[in-house]
Amino acid sequence: MDPVERLYLDALMEDPEVPARSLRPQLLAGARARRRPAAPTAAWAEPYAGRVAAMDALLASAVDDDWSRIIVEGWTLQELVAHLAAKDGLLAASVGAPVLGPPIGAADSTSRTHDVQAYERARSPEQTRRDWRAQADALCRHLADLPPTTPATLDGLDAPVNDHILARCLETWIHTSDAAETARIRLPDPIAEHIHPTADLCARLLPFTMLFGGVDGAGRTLHLTLTGEGGGEWRVALGVEDAGPGEPDAHITADVKKFCFLLGGRGDPADFPADLEGDLALARDVLATAPALSTP
Repeated sequence: MDPVERLYLDALMEDPEVPARSLRPQLLAGARARRRPAAPTAAWAEPYAGRVAAMDALLASAVDDDWSRIIVEGWTLQELVAHLAAKDGLLAASVGAPVLGPPIGAADSTSRTHDVQAYERARSPEQTRRDWRAQADALCRHLADLPPTTPATLDGLDAPVNDHILARCLETWIHTSDAAETARIRLPDPIAEHIHPTADLCARLLPFTMLFGGVDGAGRTLHLTLTGEGGGEWRVALGVEDAGPGEPDAHITADVKKFCFLLGGRGDPADFPADLEGDLALARDVLATAPALSTP
């Protein structure tokens, strides 16, 4: 079976709901024998492990020409995979997990990406893929024994490791989509149980994206409705030091996947498809600043 076709089986394998008298268990047993599964990890890290497995399945379908094709940021597919390994390695170092690749010098993601990409350019794409996957799996296995509130630091940002790993999930998801789009391959979305915590992180980041984008949201509240599998509703206090949300000043309704990708720097906020109500200027400010924390 083609590796990309097996991505659709990945989605089935991650879905806990099995219809009565379904043949799915037999089908998936055969698929597991042919595909490298997601690494075992804590339940709160499974959205990240799932995106790593999906990216790996996509990379398994890549041929020689695919690895040298520019995907994003002027990076080839091999350089993009090295970038993911670089940031995964920095998070691994922060929580005491093994770090693969060249020794860590500068601890910011831009410098680490340059170091890992330079290291990987002298190696084959398959070696780069293998070491990226090994780094991600080592991180997953280490997280299996950690509480989600364990402090971690990445790019100078202190946060519980649960939030950092959801950010790694979002970035891996987006870059898998980047690579698939370049190859003109249609991929299945993550399951709802993995999208929802990622969307929750995006909703909780809004006060910080507004502040970083130069807009003071203190004292204002947003009611956010994200539609589709994994969506939900959030009432978000838009000031980073606000004690809690009040009555909503503005309402935004949007597709959950498109909203997550907007936070990840994909899409133009000015053309973002959303229904806005209440204080329209505030709602537009929320959307305009949503990508403010996105990085390559």
